[in-house]
Amino acid sequence: MAAGEFDLIDRIRARTVARDDVVLGIGDDAALLQPPAGMQLVVAMDTLNAGIHFPHDTAPADIGWKALAVNLSDLAAMGATPAWCTLSLSLSEPDAAWVDAFLNGFDALARQHAVALVGGDTTRGPLSVCVSMFGFVSPGRALRRAAARVGDDIWVSGTPGDAAAALAQWSAGGARDPVLRARLDRPTPRVTLGLRLSEVAHAAIDISDGLLADLAHVCRASNVRAEVDVDALPVSGALRAAVSDVETRRALQASGGDDYELCFAAPVAQRDAIFAAALDAHVPVTRIGRIVEGQGVVATSNGGPWMPVRTGWDHFAG
Repeated sequence: MAAGEFDLIDRIRARTVARDDVVLGIGDDAALLQPPAGMQLVVAMDTLNAGIHFPHDTAPADIGWKALAVNLSDLAAMGATPAWCTLSLSLSEPDAAWVDAFLNGFDALARQHAVALVGGDTTRGPLSVCVSMFGFVSPGRALRRAAARVGDDIWVSGTPGDAAAALAQWSAGGARDPVLRARLDRPTPRVTLGLRLSEVAHAAIDISDGLLADLAHVCRASNVRAEVDVDALPVSGALRAAVSDVETRRALQASGGDDYELCFAAPVAQRDAIFAAALDAHVPVTRIGRIVEGQGVVATSNGGPWMPVRTGWDHFAG
């Protein structure tokens, strides 16, 4: 017997993380939540559609993980502590086995960060997942795009380009590297790093749409210019082995997107503190440029200007 809508909701409710600040969770018309006194509420939301945000052959558990991870990444970029989320799930059929597998990935990441699922919606339609994330930050401590300053270093976490390379491999239908594919299917939200950076950095953004494109958002909001040395971008062993052509590799790193790493601007005087924060978070960080007076983003290689075919992802740019 096929599961109905309310059977699926019961399955979801049975897997949620318990938190003392959830006064009323799944099961009513709305949730009742108790934010900590004196904290600001941070809210983010992302939608993942089949064939756009993940390949059609992606395992349900990986979809569940990624749906939560991309939202946690937004909170990480704000230097916020995650707390609660809602889930809107659109399915062509009420497939209980698929939902259970989806929840295996979703729940695994939720428990890592003590995130409680407090509500949402299930509906019939093309496969689509929308998560809203709620967290907390102390007043005045949120990392914002508009706070980069002239003289700041520009940093990036992790190794950009891995997820874009996996997507390129999948699109080409050839050999697929499992390490790169894992970076596409199960990105690691840099929550701990973001919390530590809120103490030392000026501005941050997660590079979901491509490093240069997302850094341009910071420059626009802060009214500054970024100079990025693409030769300084850290390369993973898997990416180096999979993509031998240097220019192709640079393009994937600078504009590929889907990395969910953090790009941030911080004072030169905080370099030691940033390395300490990265060590504490178990995440490598690399200094890739600087903030100067002016507008936009300028990328260089071997001392000269460098420009990829595109700077990043835009859903409506064709």
